[in-house]
Amino acid sequence: MTTIDLEPAQSAREFSLPCTIIVNHTWESLEAHVELDGGVQPEIGDKITVHGPRITVPFGESARLRRLATVRKSGPIERLWIRIAAFFELTELYEVSFSTGRIK
Repeated sequence: MTTIDLEPAQSAREFSLPCTIIVNHTWESLEAHVELDGGVQPEIGDKITVHGPRITVPFGESARLRRLATVRKSGPIERLWIRIAAFFELTELYEVSFSTGRIK
């Protein structure tokens, strides 16, 4: 297993840490997941950048890789804005009609 040293914090809201990337490229599944070390859970509005070369997994195979990720935590105003925007995007789904007749 490869160990990656933690980078010094760039700011109070931005830090780097190791992560595990799991990629499946099979007939049953096409997916990619990033698991941050240390139990760090991203919150609404956080941005995560995984560093390193592009990952290419041939069809029918899976890969599990270790990389370094930089997490940029969102501030309270940014989280509030995202929650408000998400609410209005969700309400657009309510505007669907299942009536049998035409609207005139």
